[in-house]
Amino acid sequence: MPVSPGERLGAQVLPGGTGTRFRVWSTEARTVAVRIGGQDYPLECSEDPEHDCIHQTVLPFGPGTRYQFVLDGVPTPDPYARFLPDGVHGEAEVIDFSAHGWTDINWAGIPLGECVFYELHIGTFTPQGTYRAAQEKLPELKALGITAVELMPLAAYAGEYGWGYDGVALYAPHAPYGRPEDLKAFVNAAHELGLAVFLDVVYNHFGPDGNYLKSYSPRYFTDKFQSAWGDGLDYGERHMRRLITENARMWLREYHFDGLRLDATQSMPDDSEIHILQELASEVHELGGNHLMLAEDYRNLPMLVTDYHLDGIWVDDFHHEVRVTLTGDQDGYYMAFAGGAAALANVINRGWTYEGQTWPMEDHALPGNLRGQRADALESPSFVYFIQNHDQIGNRAQGDRMTDVQRVSSAAFRGASTLLLALPTTPLIFQGQEWAASTPFPFFSNHHGELGAMVSEGRKKEFGHFEGFTGEVLDPQARATFERAKLDWAERQQGEHAQTLKLYQDLLSLRRTDPVLSGRTRQVLAAGHLEDVLWVRWKTETGERALLWNTGKAEADLAHLGLPFELPSRLVFHSESSRTPTLGAGEAALLGDG
Repeated sequence: MPVSPGERLGAQVLPGGTGTRFRVWSTEARTVAVRIGGQDYPLECSEDPEHDCIHQTVLPFGPGTRYQFVLDGVPTPDPYARFLPDGVHGEAEVIDFSAHGWTDINWAGIPLGECVFYELHIGTFTPQGTYRAAQEKLPELKALGITAVELMPLAAYAGEYGWGYDGVALYAPHAPYGRPEDLKAFVNAAHELGLAVFLDVVYNHFGPDGNYLKSYSPRYFTDKFQSAWGDGLDYGERHMRRLITENARMWLREYHFDGLRLDATQSMPDDSEIHILQELASEVHELGGNHLMLAEDYRNLPMLVTDYHLDGIWVDDFHHEVRVTLTGDQDGYYMAFAGGAAALANVINRGWTYEGQTWPMEDHALPGNLRGQRADALESPSFVYFIQNHDQIGNRAQGDRMTDVQRVSSAAFRGASTLLLALPTTPLIFQGQEWAASTPFPFFSNHHGELGAMVSEGRKKEFGHFEGFTGEVLDPQARATFERAKLDWAERQQGEHAQTLKLYQDLLSLRRTDPVLSGRTRQVLAAGHLEDVLWVRWKTETGERALLWNTGKAEADLAHLGLPFELPSRLVFHSESSRTPTLGAGEAALLGDG
């Protein structure tokens, strides 16, 4: 159940400008105060059998007030802070969320079937790395054909820059990107353009620096479950559960986000009667409108949608089959994927590759090392497909994209892009992908001292089984590594980049307007292959479409393929040229009638 305003922890501005309520739950501290302007104001303890001790007080301070709690004489940052202007180890600022003048009152969101996701990192999307600078680029995304912007995590983390997956203050947007009102202005501007905005949230662990929850109570955590990133979260503990569910509601209610992408849900074990994922989905959907919940989860479990009622799942298998097809990579988890036209046809027909087969690498998240279940119950929008994302680029020594000319030709990348955007599944595009950006996206962080050194060494160890991590590995702690990730917007107008950008613009327009491709059902779709040529066929009452992608190295003649169906005569789209009936290496063509 949602937490009533009077039960919220942290600092809450009271209606009518009558002051601010400061509220703390602690099982450890005997005395609690709030420090404002160098003066300590004691909080009174009210005994509650469900809460142990709630310390609270109301003081005549308003928005903009800086504060810090004091536990048994020790100044301690507020883990429920709504803004930490000086970082996660500093004072919090009282924020009044009723003060923002929203103009998106008529915005109702969009259904998942209409989403074309664009994943971006605020710190590297523009040279400035701020919400305001990113807001200025929103018309560019609208013109491209994007319908939903997905921001990488914003919860405050230690240091100036990072990917955002080391968040420790879940309620406070990361200060270097701008103030809370700047983030609200970004979301408001997106809605005015007709763009939905989603947020990537991390509810499976906290970062290694700046997490003060244990200072308030060790009960937030448990040793029943292990986490690859630190202490296991106790989702059965009332306050931890509320911290997470209320955080989700805050982003959607107070910042007007349209939905959330849940990071690594396979790492959220919960033996409660109602799984935390199911409760999250229930609370989010109760808000009404088109509020959506997506899971990043490599286990290939339909129950995330059918039983827990999440809306969609990131599908790694599609990316991996495309990647192996284009690059021949077979190191790390790529060894579990065959690639090629046959494997691509299979993943398109089945939704994902693994439906219960043995996973060749040991994985504690897969009981019996069996991965996946049949996805027959899921419709196309629930599968989020991608050929790039932050992980699959960043988890390489140089953070290089596969559009590096030494790895994948521009034609092959455009062919893969044609497949991605033509399918009825929900596509996700990573920042700069639309023009085959040359800028890498390496892993970067800004931890200090011994922790920073450990992060650098740990990164090498974690991905040491990948060939991409032989030789030089960019130091994630170096500022230059972060700076290298910033997009070069000027290159969009140059040569192959401009050609790729036009392909994305044209395909996204076709996806939206074509009477066959605009459908979002798997029921009219079939895929197969003839040697190196992948074919995908749509057969509907309004017409037929056939996509052919040559994944091989030699030219293919469309007229002599020997397809199991008659090829439509009209050329709807060609990834390279509309003047020839042949497919060069890497090229794709879409034909149709009706």
